Amino acid sequence: MYLTTEKKVELFKNHGRLKSETDTGSPESQIALFTYRINHLTDHLRTHKKDHGSRLSLLKLVGKRRSLLNYLIKNDIERYRAVIADLGLRK
Repeated sequence: MYLTTEKKVELFKNHGRLKSETDTGSPESQIALFTYRINHLTDHLRTHKKDHGSRLSLLKLVGKRRSLLNYLIKNDIERYRAVIADLGLRK
């Protein structure tokens, strides 16, 4: 599988709010996980252009990530800016 437990722990440790491997609920760690999955699905769809199920999953993930980013903008703009800079996202 493309996303192993070790990779998840690494993502949560590097991008989580508490910088621990058990911080799975913070918006920062969820956005990092969604970004990793979005990048994987994007690469998959470059080779498998007619995989519409994966395309639908990609669009759902992008929407979930966008809603979490909107939540961060509304509640704490500094955390939003840190996530954007850390992950290299753009609005």
